Amino acid sequence: MSTEASQNSLDGQAFKTLFDTYFKGIRNFLYYKSGNMELAEDLTQDAFMILWKKKDQIDPSKVKSYLYTIAHNLFLNEIKHQKVVTKFAQRPQIRTSSNETPQFLMEEGEFQDKLISAIEALPEKNRIVFLMNRIEKLTYREIAERLELSVKAVEKRMHKALLELRKITPKI
Repeated sequence: MSTEASQNSLDGQAFKTLFDTYFKGIRNFLYYKSGNMELAEDLTQDAFMILWKKKDQIDPSKVKSYLYTIAHNLFLNEIKHQKVVTKFAQRPQIRTSSNETPQFLMEEGEFQDKLISAIEALPEKNRIVFLMNRIEKLTYREIAERLELSVKAVEKRMHKALLELRKITPKI
């Protein structure tokens, strides 16, 4: 690419080269954050779509950091969306017959809210390991392979996550 072209916009061939160069890295970055390959691929494609739409406004020398920023922001937006979906799904439902008292149902709802808040408050690295283990039922070894960490590092992150959750919600 000539210096004149690099100061202007990305053409189709330059974009294809960027896609081929950065797709896997961006996808893996998002996969490690989410633990969901399908979501990671969707968000990666969305990031490249945004890049293509703004190709005339981007300095090609800063494309890599711009792509990672777009991907990170898309991930954060997805997390916010999932929180809304989760809260909606967990709203109290009218039960026609139940042995549970209204007091029990209220306390259960409060506990779930507390637990969700505690998990959201965990540092990202610890939260990712915790959710991969507890939600996806992955072993420490599987998590270590996915995140490219040692099993010891996964154990340490899980330990820290559990300690933090016990501080916030002693009933767990």
